[in-house]
Amino acid sequence: MNADRPMHVLINGEGRPCPAGLTLEALLLELGYRPQLVVVEFNGEIVPRRQWGHQTVHDGDSLEIVTIVGGG
Repeated sequence: MNADRPMHVLINGEGRPCPAGLTLEALLLELGYRPQLVVVEFNGEIVPRRQWGHQTVHDGDSLEIVTIVGGG
């Protein structure tokens, strides 16, 4: 894949361009999420937070990102 050409991923049901070669953790930061406050389903499977820095995101991958909200 050409690193200069953005890839496209599906995030919460919406197609989005993003830079190629990012890890899941880097993509979350790129999108403005606070990683400590989200849970991620990656291509249909929950990915443990400890693996985010090793999981590379590829063109066409699908992510469901759920933000954890505190309160009472």
